[in-house]
Amino acid sequence: MERDDIYEYSLDTHHGEEEGKKVRKKIYQVLGILSAITIFEVGMGMKFSRVESMQETLKYLFILLTLVKAAYIVLVFMHLGDERKNLRWIVLATYIVLIGYLLFICLTEAVYAGEHRAWDPVVEAFKSIVGGGSAHH
Repeated sequence: MERDDIYEYSLDTHHGEEEGKKVRKKIYQVLGILSAITIFEVGMGMKFSRVESMQETLKYLFILLTLVKAAYIVLVFMHLGDERKNLRWIVLATYIVLIGYLLFICLTEAVYAGEHRAWDPVVEAFKSIVGGGSAHH
């Protein structure tokens, strides 16, 4: 008994070698662009990672370039680049805002925790109870 509800999609390809060349060219183009951005990131990291004044700039540059690469991947591999310009920007803007907000929260909380850890009154009270330090009265 043969099932009629299974459709073999691989048999439904209606493009020839010319279409295949276009697809392969697009894949190599994406590989080239993403590789170039990654090589740039690695080069910047190798050259300026030990320069104290560039630490902050490098951090934000890496975050920005990672977002650019993610947006490019979404545009190409999710075929969002073929959609209308308004739809493209609505989808990308949503992701950019949410990722930016997540990064803001992470960086803000990390700075807050680093600055206020030693001054936290709960920690000082716990230290005085346990005997691990002196509490300021």
